[in-house]
Amino acid sequence: MFGLNQHGINAYAKVGLETGVHAASPQKLIIMLYDGVITACYSAIGNMQRKDFENKGILLSKAILIIESGLRLSLDKKAGGEIAENLDALYAYMSTRLTMANIRNQPELVNEVIKLLTELKTAWETIGSSQDAVPETPNIIPRQVAVAVNRNIAHYTKG
Repeated sequence: MFGLNQHGINAYAKVGLETGVHAASPQKLIIMLYDGVITACYSAIGNMQRKDFENKGILLSKAILIIESGLRLSLDKKAGGEIAENLDALYAYMSTRLTMANIRNQPELVNEVIKLLTELKTAWETIGSSQDAVPETPNIIPRQVAVAVNRNIAHYTKG
C-alpha cells in the first residue's frame, strides 16, 4: 500500500545535497568534491570487477568531470602561485590516469588516484579541525594542502 516513491526519495536527496552545498564553506565544498570523485572511483572499480564496462565508463567520466570542472577550475593560479600550479598538474595527472584506467580497464590506476585524493582530502579536513585560520576563499591554498601536494607532485607527475 505504501511503496517507496523513488522519484520522491531522489528529489529529497537532491534538495538535501543542494542545501548542503549552499550552506557549505569553500573548504567544505572542496572536501565534497573530493568525496564525489573518491566515491565515483570506488564504484568504477566495483563495475570493473563485475565487468559492467558501461557503468565503469560513466563513473570514471563523472570522476574526471569533477576533477576538471570542479577542482581544477576552482584553482586561482595567480593567487595560489607555485602550489596552485603544482596542484593543477596533479589534477591533470589524475585525469590522465583515470582516462587510462577506463581505456585499459586497470583498477590499480584508479586506486592510485584514490590514494592521492584521499591524502589531499585529509589535508583539507585537518585544516578544518585545527585552530589555524581557514581561508575564506578556495583560491588560497593552506600550508597543510601545500605539503601534501609537494609530497606527491615530484613522484606522480614525472614520466
